Amino acid sequence: MVNLILFGPPGSGKGTQSANIIEKYGLLHLSTGDLLRSEIAGKTPLGLEAQKFIDQGLLVPDEVVIGMISTKLDANPEARGFIFDGFPRTTVQAEALDKLLALKKTSISVVLSLEVPEDELVRRLLDRGLTSGRSDDASEDVVKKRIVEYHNKTAPVADHYAKFGKLKKVKGEGTIEHIFELLSKEIEELMGVRV
Repeated sequence: MVNLILFGPPGSGKGTQSANIIEKYGLLHLSTGDLLRSEIAGKTPLGLEAQKFIDQGLLVPDEVVIGMISTKLDANPEARGFIFDGFPRTTVQAEALDKLLALKKTSISVVLSLEVPEDELVRRLLDRGLTSGRSDDASEDVVKKRIVEYHNKTAPVADHYAKFGKLKKVKGEGTIEHIFELLSKEIEELMGVRV
């Protein structure tokens, strides 16, 4: 089983590359946002618990999110692996995820970090803002704050996985196809075979 986390600042192409990885390698997309919405819509015990926090304007506690991830893993025992999206965002979450995966007799295989210079990220996001209608892509100041926020929050998570030799930095510049080739090389090295 290959479990990977795709890291990258806003504008690095995570969404595009996640879709490519899912299609080529048959990994299941595990988005904590999608899980929350699904559990709430299904009125599951975890969904009802999460809704209580959301209704109070609070963040859903890590234990509830980990519970939802556990449910998703259990519901897909035949999966070739998972690509984690939006989680973990903190070292505490990374440690909790590691413990959960260890209980399931698996682990994070690799953290692929898309590395893109800040000026390129700003250009991409401002270009996207022209067509996306997203207000957080329209202002250069807001875009730069998002990039700084990303680095401040996720650097410790990257460091956590680097300690275990699981962090791989991948150049996130060039064509979508070229970047995907670089990511594929890392994934296939993990799998030990060409897929």
